[in-house]
Amino acid sequence: MTTQPPLLDIDELLHDRSVSTIVCCGSGGVGKTTTAAAIAIRAAEQGRTVAVLTIDPAKRLAQALGLAHLDNEPAPVEAIDDSAGGSLDAMMLDMKRTFDELVLRHSAPDKAQQILENPFYQAVSSSFAGTQEYMAMERLGQLHAEQAGDDARWDLIVVDTPPSRSALDFLDAPKRLGSFLDGKFIRLLMSPAKAGGRAYLKVMSVGVNTMTAVMSKVLGGQLLRDAQTFVAALDSMFGGFRERADQTYALLSDAATAFVVVATPERDALREASFFAGRLASERMPLAGLVVNRVEHTHVPSLREGRAEAAADEADELDTRAGSGWQPADTAALLRLHSERAAQAGRQEAAIGRFTAAHPTIPQVVVAASAQDVNDVEQLRDIGAQLAD
Repeated sequence: MTTQPPLLDIDELLHDRSVSTIVCCGSGGVGKTTTAAAIAIRAAEQGRTVAVLTIDPAKRLAQALGLAHLDNEPAPVEAIDDSAGGSLDAMMLDMKRTFDELVLRHSAPDKAQQILENPFYQAVSSSFAGTQEYMAMERLGQLHAEQAGDDARWDLIVVDTPPSRSALDFLDAPKRLGSFLDGKFIRLLMSPAKAGGRAYLKVMSVGVNTMTAVMSKVLGGQLLRDAQTFVAALDSMFGGFRERADQTYALLSDAATAFVVVATPERDALREASFFAGRLASERMPLAGLVVNRVEHTHVPSLREGRAEAAADEADELDTRAGSGWQPADTAALLRLHSERAAQAGRQEAAIGRFTAAHPTIPQVVVAASAQDVNDVEQLRDIGAQLAD
């Protein structure tokens, strides 16, 4: 007998005013952005003041929200029903702009300009592995700061995490950035700037000069000099990176935060969701539940795959009945289509069942597969309604 998991009721989560941050996470391509937008709209239309931070959304999603475009600053979504007194602001993470603002906020003016103009920084701020995840956490920390106090701008922030291959990248980004800042390569680049005294320079000169010569050949002399200049200028900010990452990580562990894991009903996506659920448990981070997105349903569930296939074979053997207009070949084609859908639904049910067996206490809710992309607020409302069923 299949164990039924507890039901994840999004409305119950949204009605809990102690929850001020909802983080939608999961591997790439499972519908996190759409789920985050649907949750944000439902919350706003139930009277909450909401900010939704999306990461690299499709252009159609901005259009679905009634916006020409999204950027790093919150923009009001006018298409929602605000009769309950709620509001919705939407924004898209601009990774480089967030990094630039971080430099300007936490560096002396002369150092800040030196960093911003450095070619190595310009490359790192746009493409360094983990930067997008780290900046998503940085932006969340900034929004949370605006959320605090009696004149808070929002009472709920909904976050769509970056489209990484692994859901764990979002949680691991601060640690990876810290490892990068503490790494041997960075320490070596910083050593000339930190060298103090001739004796130290004599001891270090052979090793550093040899390694520098090697790196110059690999990276190019100018790139190496840019990197050394960048690291020296950024040195004063390194502690700030770690401190803010620790603060945001603490925010994610707070009872005011709720994680909603999103997955499609496929083996790999659910395995990733399982890993993430285990990680949240080990880090004592609050998991609200699992959204299983794009689930296939058949209109005649009693007609199983085998029966549909057998009926299609029988229809193939029948002759067209004169004057009736009935075409057995058409019936056979429909039965085979149903058989394929039933088989897919069966595979998805089995995959969900394996997740449930491994995590019987994690609440779940299912969102049906749609025949078309989400193009307007009404379709996002429909998804929100399914999340609350």
